[in-house]
Amino acid sequence: MKRVKLVVAYDGTNYRGWQVQPNGITVEEVLNRELSALLSEQIVVTGASRTDSGVHSLGNVAVFDTETRMPAEKISFAVNRRLPEDIVVQDSCEVSLDWHPRYQGSRKTYEYRILNHTFRQPTRRLDTYFYHHPLDVEKMQQAAVCLEGEHDFRSFCSIHTQAENFVRTIYACKVERAGNVIVIRVTGSGFLYNMVRIIAGTLIRVGSGALAPEQIEIILNACDRSAAGPTAPAHGLTMIGIEYE
Repeated sequence: MKRVKLVVAYDGTNYRGWQVQPNGITVEEVLNRELSALLSEQIVVTGASRTDSGVHSLGNVAVFDTETRMPAEKISFAVNRRLPEDIVVQDSCEVSLDWHPRYQGSRKTYEYRILNHTFRQPTRRLDTYFYHHPLDVEKMQQAAVCLEGEHDFRSFCSIHTQAENFVRTIYACKVERAGNVIVIRVTGSGFLYNMVRIIAGTLIRVGSGALAPEQIEIILNACDRSAAGPTAPAHGLTMIGIEYE
């Protein structure tokens, strides 16, 4: 028996998220099916991040246990020949049998991308959220800095979050514009359900002038979901990757 670690990139447009669900096809389901067929045994992968329906990834991490004699580093090449074009295993390697992608110390990075332009751009419709009103990136950045550090993020997670502890550490939260695209890049120790999308929705309200940057601290202290901005749409969000200690 050995444990294999995968780094998985995917376009989440056609999937009901990462985790296997009864109401639609998911990334995890496709990986389980194709790895099982490839290795001629029942494979069940465990992912580091259960991304939502429509969310993309450049580097989600998963593991599975296998009896195969195929070298771990060859599995990525073999399974990519079977996977659909919107899921690609970027790397595969063997790890110790006690290594788990959710229980190691790590830093996760997400990007939320906003197409801030008068008109839509057809080629960016799947990976950016179109917002045509002007946004003040400088004010968004001032607000983003207030989110850095260790805080109770109860105001910035879904009311359906099943967490005992709402304290998380944000190592960096940056907002930058590149042409017509505004990128919100957040790196943290971990994230609550919908946390990055709610951060994005709140920063958009700051950029539009509906909130002042200094109100972020008030929102954090409220520990109340209704104090923050809306949950930004899923398709603007991409998991960039995970760095393990």
